[in-house]
Amino acid sequence: MLPSFQTERLFLRPRTLDDFNECLAMDKDSEVTKYIPGPWSDPVQHERFLSERIQKSFGPGLGYWSIFPKEQSSQFVGWILLIPYDGIGPEIEIGWRLNRFAWGKGYATEAARRVLEHAFKTVGVGRVVADIHPENQPSIRVAEKIGLTFVGDSMHDGFPCKSYVMTRNDYSDHYGV
Repeated sequence: MLPSFQTERLFLRPRTLDDFNECLAMDKDSEVTKYIPGPWSDPVQHERFLSERIQKSFGPGLGYWSIFPKEQSSQFVGWILLIPYDGIGPEIEIGWRLNRFAWGKGYATEAARRVLEHAFKTVGVGRVVADIHPENQPSIRVAEKIGLTFVGDSMHDGFPCKSYVMTRNDYSDHYGV
């Protein structure tokens, strides 16, 4: 079982099937999934994909966390992940998806900082990666704010992306630990 976390403004808990409808609704917002390939337009495949991702075990300390603001603890704002890259590995990826109403509030950055701490201090991963669509400037800003380093342009699922990396040493240098 994944641990739950608190930050200054957020509560993060392991994502469960109780979050299914909120996740599904978030994915159906074409602005939210604009830069993310997935089965968003096929309801059957979308529901199957989401159900599998929620129920899958990604390994000790890895998975998805649902994000809730402390001031409205029942309001699902999105999720953050720390899983094997593409669900397979061996690289470990970090990613986030938030409802549009939660954009621009710093929630993704705040949640990602806490999950990075978990990745490096608790799980003991050697490095974390993130591939971000080159036009997804808000996610690029989050990656840079949390200390990930741009390492080059590449392709992910047939789409162009900007690749970011953080090693354990980078984490220590960036966060002074």
